[in-house]
Amino acid sequence: MAAPPKLLLFTAALLLTLAGLSTSLNPCPNCGTKTVPYPLSTTPTCGDQSYKIRCDAGSLVFDTLNNSYPITSISASTQRLVIAPSRLLPSTCVTSDISHQGIQLNSSLPFNVTSSNTILYLNCSQTLLSSPLNCSAASLCHAYLNATSGGACGDAPLCCTFRAGGSSTSYMIRVRQSGCSAYTSFVNLDPALPVGRWPQPGVEIQWVSPREPVCGAQSDCTDDGGKSTCGPDPSSNGGIRRCFCNRGLVWDPVAGLCAENVTCQDADGCSNSQRTALIAGLTSGIGGSLIIAAIAALLYQRHRRIKEAQERLTKEREEILNANSAGGRAAKVFTGKEIKRATNNFSKDRLLGSGGYGDVYKGFLQDGTAVAIKCAKLGNTKGTDQILNEVRILCQVNHRSLVRLLGCCVELEQPIMVYEYIENGTLFDHLRGKRHGLTWTDRLRIAHDTAEGLSYLHFSAVPPIYHRDVKSSNILLDEKMNAKVSDFGLSRLAHTDMSHVSTCAQGTLGYLDPEYYRNYQLTDKSDVYSFGVVLLELLTSQKAIDFNRESDDVNLAVYVQRMVAEERLMEVVDPVLKEGTSDLERDTMKALGFLAVGCLEERRQNRPSMKEVAEEIEYIMSIAKAKVVEN
Repeated sequence: MAAPPKLLLFTAALLLTLAGLSTSLNPCPNCGTKTVPYPLSTTPTCGDQSYKIRCDAGSLVFDTLNNSYPITSISASTQRLVIAPSRLLPSTCVTSDISHQGIQLNSSLPFNVTSSNTILYLNCSQTLLSSPLNCSAASLCHAYLNATSGGACGDAPLCCTFRAGGSSTSYMIRVRQSGCSAYTSFVNLDPALPVGRWPQPGVEIQWVSPREPVCGAQSDCTDDGGKSTCGPDPSSNGGIRRCFCNRGLVWDPVAGLCAENVTCQDADGCSNSQRTALIAGLTSGIGGSLIIAAIAALLYQRHRRIKEAQERLTKEREEILNANSAGGRAAKVFTGKEIKRATNNFSKDRLLGSGGYGDVYKGFLQDGTAVAIKCAKLGNTKGTDQILNEVRILCQVNHRSLVRLLGCCVELEQPIMVYEYIENGTLFDHLRGKRHGLTWTDRLRIAHDTAEGLSYLHFSAVPPIYHRDVKSSNILLDEKMNAKVSDFGLSRLAHTDMSHVSTCAQGTLGYLDPEYYRNYQLTDKSDVYSFGVVLLELLTSQKAIDFNRESDDVNLAVYVQRMVAEERLMEVVDPVLKEGTSDLERDTMKALGFLAVGCLEERRQNRPSMKEVAEEIEYIMSIAKAKVVEN
């Protein structure tokens, strides 16, 4: 029996849509049984030539600057591949790529080592003891050697462990006789697992999302079925032209094609002129009735939206009360009466501060405990969502460098959270001279505490948490000048199978990661950038944005980066800090300045992780403390 006309039309439309979505820019053929996803290129006629790999006798190979490594797996969705590290030379604890000084990537190519790699350095010299690497007896490399009987590496004097992917390890895993002569690596290693359950050794490499293909003329853009036009690249100063997608199409860097933005769900198609004319005629004929019906529908929809919003808010608040079911701890529930008594009915003389989304009051519980009470402004649904989000976040974390949640109140019209009162104010106030000055030791400790808190959010929280608003006014100081990170209203939970979270750019001017602002891809490195600005504030006592500086130096990050490039870093250091300092203390200031600049790298792949930052600050502190003991 023949298919109905509507079904035939729907099938034809579906086939056309699939055909448009599957037209890619020359994907490479399989290499043996392995698929080569775009933009990876195995020949000069397929893929993107900036993303070259090799197909050798049915096996994929990744070439570094002066060596080659077999590719064991490729994930197109996460834009990552894994290579097998070099083996040990026979009867030695020396890797076969030591003549090439280990893995050395070309930094001008769109590949870099990820922070998912746990590197075990073996057969290291004693000079590594002064490095920020973990070379202690509790290091994972010792557990690995003990479980694998060690071999020639078991007799080596020293081994160390670290996470790759920082500014110094984005493009290399170095081995040499004067440092460590052997290494191995494990991707996404869970250190809690016994060694026998560790994955196979591998080094994970990620590639940057490819741009639209380069073209010389329109004829170079015909492989995609005429869906793109060769035009000048506005972001290039060298006259580069690219195949930009035509109007209504968007570039898909994973599939390497111009994808149609299909929104029509009508099986008969979206451009039937006869149907449009008929609808227009009917609309004209019964216009009055439709207007009345539309008004009624709008009123009904408005009523339903209000009701749904109330139901959604009620549901979210119930989720807070049942936080234990999600693996977090349940927040203590305060009654509205307790909150009003604690704040003297939200008296103005108890107001500590007011932000765009809510107010913070100082309060006293019935037992006399001082607390800080944060509530959303009445009628501000965005503030309500932010406070609910902050409660959800804080119910899942527990660290000495994070402000501690005591409980919440969902009984009043606006949700309220109660957290510990930090009596010494914000880091911003101390740096601006509103409170007593900070010594160099104080500033290093504050930097380390903050880095430890953020590192905990990134690496110990499950799933990881991105703060998104790291700044000096969100770092509180207690009576011992210990730092605590606060204000998690903008924070987001990241799923472990995602390298980034795409979200509308939010944050504070001067601290916002420029790459996050450009492409809305939120990662842990966005917090690293913001923390780099905080380090500059600690070093200079200047504001992140200050219009009293020269027009080119309004942004503190840009200003200090220029001074570093001109080898004038010490000129921007707070003069109070430099008074009466020794050469060694000045060296620690320079070290913190260079670390801050590393956090501000333009490409997030080149920035260190917060764990590496915390370790580096701890190393700088150890040098400063050694000087104090010596004196």
